[in-house]
Amino acid sequence: MLLELLSDLVKIDDVLLIIKNSGTVSEIKSNSLSIRQKEKWITIGDNDGPAHMHINSELIKSAEFIQEEKPDRVSYSVRFFDENGDRILAAFFTKMYDDSKHLIPERKQLYDKLLAKFSSKIQF
Repeated sequence: MLLELLSDLVKIDDVLLIIKNSGTVSEIKSNSLSIRQKEKWITIGDNDGPAHMHINSELIKSAEFIQEEKPDRVSYSVRFFDENGDRILAAFFTKMYDDSKHLIPERKQLYDKLLAKFSSKIQF
């Protein structure tokens, strides 16, 4: 199910994949990324391209769809956690608002469709 969720996310334009730890933050846009799995490793992006990531699928234990209230908008994301509940990957839906700060219904529908397919909290 992890590969399926990640595959659905990388098919959506303007999803920002963020890997974060105490010393590093890496951001990759989802636009036209390939995805494949070999044994426990899921690779997003092209090994020969300018950016890609390798995800150890055995270390991701859960995911959660999160809608976070900000002062002038709501942030939409899917966050992936290890067995200790530490976030190891996040997929943020970007370009959710127009220039007038109005939510774009088509972008929200993409998020809602995934949420309905997978549920708000997922255990792997």
